[in-house]
Amino acid sequence: MEKIKQMAGYAAEETGLQTYEYIANHIDAIEDELPSLIDKLITCDRTGQFVVSTARYLHAIDAKHYAKSIDQLVAAAITKDRERVYLGDLAAALWGADYRDHATELCASDDNFRRVYKRLYPVGLI
Repeated sequence: MEKIKQMAGYAAEETGLQTYEYIANHIDAIEDELPSLIDKLITCDRTGQFVVSTARYLHAIDAKHYAKSIDQLVAAAITKDRERVYLGDLAAALWGADYRDHATELCASDDNFRRVYKRLYPVGLI
């Protein structure tokens, strides 16, 4: 938590990067801090770059264990990535490179997927 306080004087982009790096470098020791770190990341990341990176990282480490944090990060990414720069990579990382082939089933079973897919492919939504 002390690290979060130290980052307060940095620009949003620097704080987002530092928060992401802090999570990645201390993942084994921040279980109690993770919710506040996620909140901090969502607050300071204007473009969705760091929330997407963090969601991908947590998913790669242990998707089931970090499911709540990943869902929160995905929801933030949908809102923040207005230019759809990072959402395609997020979809492939979380639902597989062939996610478009399974879009019908995924849309029916996963609200975050449905929202990401709709953002990426607004025309011809299933």
